[in-house]
Amino acid sequence: MDRLESMSAFIAVAKARGFSAAARELGIPLATMNRRVVDLERDMGVRLLHRSTRQVVLTEIGQSFFVASEHILDELREAQEAATGEYRAPKGALTITAPMGFGRLHLQPVALEFLAAYPDVNLKLLLVDRVVHLAEENIDLALRISELPDSSLIARPLGHVQMVVSASPAYLDRRGIPQKPSDLMNHDCIAWSGVEPLNSWWFREGANDRTFPVHTRLSTTSADSAISAAHAGLGLVQTTSYQAEPGLRDGRLIVVLRDFECAPTPASLVYARQRLLPLKVRAFIDFAVPQLIDRLQSIAAALEGLTSSTSARVQNRTRGRVRKAR
Repeated sequence: MDRLESMSAFIAVAKARGFSAAARELGIPLATMNRRVVDLERDMGVRLLHRSTRQVVLTEIGQSFFVASEHILDELREAQEAATGEYRAPKGALTITAPMGFGRLHLQPVALEFLAAYPDVNLKLLLVDRVVHLAEENIDLALRISELPDSSLIARPLGHVQMVVSASPAYLDRRGIPQKPSDLMNHDCIAWSGVEPLNSWWFREGANDRTFPVHTRLSTTSADSAISAAHAGLGLVQTTSYQAEPGLRDGRLIVVLRDFECAPTPASLVYARQRLLPLKVRAFIDFAVPQLIDRLQSIAAALEGLTSSTSARVQNRTRGRVRKAR
């Protein structure tokens, strides 16, 4: 028998002056409520309540025990709240992990706004391109861009991320636009360690995804480095849509081979399932999820709009170059 549960049941019955009303208040079966009080009286060896068909009243010993029990439970409740103050207001340390590129471009701006809104929360961002085990590394939240396996984690969907191939307008003017993945062996390509293997890229062919070999002119360990090389006109690069988007918006990059892209990958904010979620975690979820959804939707919309307009311009320039050559 849990003595604290029995004491809580006894207090509820005394206040409600009946077992049925107390059971409804605590949300437990009437039989359970009765058993807890009976077990408490048996263990103490005293009668705490006078029962009748009309009402339930405290005995003299029950009155004294009622006062003492309320005091004990109040002190316990205060001690718990003092030890877990973060459950009353968003406060304390919060650790979040995310892929490096997305974290820098999109999670961090949202996190800075969150810190301004919640001055009692201190935030640690672990931006790494690897899967982090939440429990082992004491992580509160993780932003995952991947298919999620069945697990005990709770996931909040944010949207999807597309892998795209892009190059600068200058490169495409000089070398032409690849029409199919197999054309990449005749182009200069830029590989980085986030795309494996480095000498081939994934594309959709019919109903299946498969790799196609590419001619790697430059390989680097950083997506930022690879994108910078693409901006400079070195060649084609395969990156996530959010990594390519800044260059697409300002015209430094143009997406190609859209008809051969693999299905987009889901993005989610995940956290461990627990009975009582700290308010700092709940506050960040409520604050960040709508903004991250908007950001991913904006990237997808920009990708569609910019792809059609910029590709048309390149096609026109390419046709113009062919006519001049004739």
